[in-house]
Amino acid sequence: MENLDILHLFQGVETLIQSFSDNPAIFFGRVGMMVLGMVLLYMGKKGILEPLLMIPMGLGMCAVNAGVLFLDPQTGSAIAQGSAPLADVAAQGQLEATAAAGQMHGTLMLAPLVEKTDQLMYILQIDFLQPIYTFMFSNGLIACFMFMGIGVLLDVGFVMARPYLSMFLAIAAEFGTIATVPIAIALGLTPQEAASVAMVGGADGPMVLFTSLTLAKHMFVPITVVAYLYLGLAYGGYPYLIRFLIPAKLRAIKMPPRAKVKVTADEKLAFAVVGCTVLCLLFPSASPLLLSLFLGIAIREAGLQYFINLLDGPVLYGATMFLGLTLGVLCEASLILDPKVLILLVLGIVSLLLSGIGGIVGGYLAYFFSGRKINPTIGIAGVSCVPSCAKVAQKEVTKSNPVSIILPEALGANVCGVITTAILTGIYVTIFR
Repeated sequence: MENLDILHLFQGVETLIQSFSDNPAIFFGRVGMMVLGMVLLYMGKKGILEPLLMIPMGLGMCAVNAGVLFLDPQTGSAIAQGSAPLADVAAQGQLEATAAAGQMHGTLMLAPLVEKTDQLMYILQIDFLQPIYTFMFSNGLIACFMFMGIGVLLDVGFVMARPYLSMFLAIAAEFGTIATVPIAIALGLTPQEAASVAMVGGADGPMVLFTSLTLAKHMFVPITVVAYLYLGLAYGGYPYLIRFLIPAKLRAIKMPPRAKVKVTADEKLAFAVVGCTVLCLLFPSASPLLLSLFLGIAIREAGLQYFINLLDGPVLYGATMFLGLTLGVLCEASLILDPKVLILLVLGIVSLLLSGIGGIVGGYLAYFFSGRKINPTIGIAGVSCVPSCAKVAQKEVTKSNPVSIILPEALGANVCGVITTAILTGIYVTIFR
């Protein structure tokens, strides 16, 4: 007891001090990530960013960067060695093998890149979030769960009522997801990494998660974190883009009365069945996502209330919570020292910006081809952040003309944007895998 080192009693403080002497970049990285986690949590609480994701993500970032037991002085990565069982020969061999493979070490939270089954079985007994990651993240299951929940919320009747306008605007809004790929490759990313970060322009988190896990697993953490951080910017930043590119006179256009198109539940169900079958036939590599999305739509239109309650509640919100928490604990300080992260931050903004511009250009084309009857603001709704982008479009129109209603057309483009983004995911996975 007389030889007890007080710092060893508080090991997080000890490793923080150790990191300052061994690798100051890690010290500032850990402190910075803890502060960032607090900021994200605060912004989620205030509603500036999506609270369902930001609160668990922010708290996870704080915990994983504070609760480091031992630090590798060469890499600065956390090593999960806090108790006697962790210090045995098997654990040491696992850590050495992981280091030799150039992979980041695990913490008591999660070891994301364990490859060998014996190592994985060992880690499953130690890291408390490892089962969630292994059985839900590594195979994209969590993205499928989220898509089932999203499918239950989608009303494809808006697309079926105006199919050509919806499809045109949704395709135009994919400009960012397409144009960012050559830009990213020119900046030094591999085609797989470029395709993964380009999907940020689709403003659809599960698509980014699925694509990056399939094509660039080693980079899926920063790519997915960038995607979910920027999803909040779509709601906060797109209004300024609309005002900059569309004059108030055009935003105030009141679209002419249109005949109400009644789409029955049976027709919507048939759309889900045919759409799922055809798209899975064309893009089997994305069939898990397509099946999940259309399954949710089919359950909604079939009126299976018990399934609706399951998917719209525990499945969707449970997956969202564990997504945020797991992404948070994957944000170790060593992550921000990767020079590619800065490139990803820039490319994420570029992709979202280009998608918004593409959607607005599509809105302008629809405006001219319709004889100046269609309000071009609906173009931004082609970006598939449902229903945020549709709400943004209607809100900006209402500010210029309170009696102009474009929400039905905007929702059609918005829902179709989800489908086109899933199609593009299938194309990228097929081409670059």
